Amino acid sequence: MKSLFLLLVLAMIFPSIQAQQVTLPLWEGTPPLQKAMDLKEEVVAEGIVRIGNVQIPTIEVYLPAKQIATGQAVVIFPGGGYSILAYDWEGTDFAKWLNSQGIAGIVVKYRLPKSASLTDPKEVPLMDAQRAIRMVRQNGPAWNIDPAKVGIMGFSAGGHLASTLSTQYNHVVDRPMDSIDQLSARPDFSILVYPVITFVNPAIHSGSMKALLGENQTEELKKRFSAELNVTTDTPPTFLVHAGDDTAVPVENSLLYYAALREKGISTSLHVYPKGGHGFAFGLGKGPMENWRGVLLDWIKNLQD
Repeated sequence: MKSLFLLLVLAMIFPSIQAQQVTLPLWEGTPPLQKAMDLKEEVVAEGIVRIGNVQIPTIEVYLPAKQIATGQAVVIFPGGGYSILAYDWEGTDFAKWLNSQGIAGIVVKYRLPKSASLTDPKEVPLMDAQRAIRMVRQNGPAWNIDPAKVGIMGFSAGGHLASTLSTQYNHVVDRPMDSIDQLSARPDFSILVYPVITFVNPAIHSGSMKALLGENQTEELKKRFSAELNVTTDTPPTFLVHAGDDTAVPVENSLLYYAALREKGISTSLHVYPKGGHGFAFGLGKGPMENWRGVLLDWIKNLQD
């Protein structure tokens, strides 16, 4: 009898849990700027789930229980040097954590510029990012999300993508358009975690730059994809967190963007911890850095006041 009762309880619980998560393709058919080729996505799960050679970009949507939903959403771009995506470490783990705070978390599996199927690799990550935020706004009513409370979060190279979206959300390439393209791709706020920012300063992360722009980068392209040079008065409020001892992506990246935001009068919050290295994610076991997510939540809450 107890077993039957348990089965009935589980039957009621699991459908409701499943309803909180859905995966959707960003594009119908073959995505823009991509040739139809028989290429396979690469997934390696060794401690961290690493995804490479993305051919079908998606959003994986995690929604909080309606009883605690704030109406806010964060679209998440995992890092990986534009070569792979650290999909759980800097993606789904954070989406689930945001859910516990009443915030929708949407993880973007964006295409990576190293794929042989892409016809203009440098434009593709930004295009996928624009599409992702527009899809969230399109589905806002069904997902209990306020279209005016959709922010973004990026880690490392995903932070470069997030800063590029923050400064070039209106960038257009020649491709077929649809009704979703009528929606705004401007984030309402931006969270950048040990982000790659500059391609012109000595603090560059050369691996990300080469992966995105190829071996022969022009000065014009380097400047276009250096977010600190493209901040405007319409760039969204931004939260930055970095470790001072980051030897992969030097803290100067965050400092440059912070200074550019302040110059344009953009509300910004910068948090630099002495130690933590690169790729600290949740910051567990990193001493005071473990609290950075609490600081972030306070910032998000006060944005809406």
